[in-house]
Amino acid sequence: MLSILAHRTYRHLFYAQVISLIGTGLMTVALGLLAYKLAGKEAGAVLGTALATKMIAYVGVAPVVGGFANTLPRRAFLVSMDLTRALVALALPFADQVWQIYVLIFVLQSASAAFTPTFEATIPDILPDEAEYTRALSLSRLAYDLENLLSPTLAAALLVLVSYNELFVGTVIGFLASALLVVSVRLPSRDAETETGRSFFERTTKGIRIYLATPRLRGLLALNVSVAAAGAMVLVNTVVLVRGILGRPDSDVAVALACFGAGLMLAALLLPRLLDRLPDRAVMTAAAALLTLLLLALAVALGLMGRDLIWPIILPLWLLTGIGYSAVETPTGRLLRRSAQPADRPAIFAAQFALSHACWLFAYPLAGWLGGTAGLAITSLVLVAVTGAGAAAAVVLWPVGDPDIIEHDHPELGENDPHLTGTARAGRHRHAFMIDDYHRRWPTSR
Repeated sequence: MLSILAHRTYRHLFYAQVISLIGTGLMTVALGLLAYKLAGKEAGAVLGTALATKMIAYVGVAPVVGGFANTLPRRAFLVSMDLTRALVALALPFADQVWQIYVLIFVLQSASAAFTPTFEATIPDILPDEAEYTRALSLSRLAYDLENLLSPTLAAALLVLVSYNELFVGTVIGFLASALLVVSVRLPSRDAETETGRSFFERTTKGIRIYLATPRLRGLLALNVSVAAAGAMVLVNTVVLVRGILGRPDSDVAVALACFGAGLMLAALLLPRLLDRLPDRAVMTAAAALLTLLLLALAVALGLMGRDLIWPIILPLWLLTGIGYSAVETPTGRLLRRSAQPADRPAIFAAQFALSHACWLFAYPLAGWLGGTAGLAITSLVLVAVTGAGAAAAVVLWPVGDPDIIEHDHPELGENDPHLTGTARAGRHRHAFMIDDYHRRWPTSR
């Protein structure tokens, strides 16, 4: 998997991603301490609102930016978003009112909502070979998972030497280093020809329209629901389960989450070879079914077993949940890459970014509210239903034997119709752009 780092452009972009992730991890710890300074016992409410603000920015901003990103210079746009995030991180230590935190977090996360899908849409352009791209996706997934484990440890070590305000400096350095690494490479240019004459509404909704018109991506949306429901159970309720129900020490919360993280990393390491042999649909739907069964096993354990028996069950459950979670998440970029022409990739990656975070915006409060009112056994059963419904919907919506690319003609379309780009205007062509929408409108054309 590490052999993909021999590609210079990808290597620089990957290092940019890793460094900015570490900076973001440091900021998360520092933000919690800043919230406690400003709000005291209400710090939890402040952080909850800040996280909700983050999700709102992700869901609302990403589609808008995705619709216009194709008309902007790619490298300059990515660098400007990094610099915006660096400026906000620099301003955060000077916030002395809670509302200022909310405003700054919204601006920072809006920049992230613009940066991340554009960055992700760039990778398939520089790695056109699918085997290389699959390994890049696994390496990226591994970077995210390692950051979740290592950033809190690094922050704890730094806090022995510096105050929490200095952690924001680390965040600024991370974003500036990311910008420098992006500047150091030449990125493929885009063809913005298809955007000419489109209205604001058409541009901002293009990614979501393509997404919802593509069968495999409708299946992916259902899988996003499954992943969010299972992931929310782990991320929201692990501390409640370990400390509140089982009465175990704080260190065991970290042990349980480490098992989840180990599952994520194990899957990221194994998936490239597995995806070389099995179709994405089989791997992803099987992983969603596994998540459903694991939540069901948790519900049974919580309802029927004593506290002493639950703890040794939780650890392998969380490990397997991490594997199932990563097995759904990692191949996502492959599906998006196959489902849009290069010029439309920023829009469709932005659509996935927004829609997947909308699922989390639903799952987080559902897991938290139910856990606090109905108990974790009932919460697990409700999330079993949600996860299972997502898995079943994916099986129905994503056709069996779904080809990567479909050959077809557009005899009814004019030569300059925006559906056709580049060599597609020559006649018979191969792509996967809005295939089912095309055959719904022109059912006899093959």
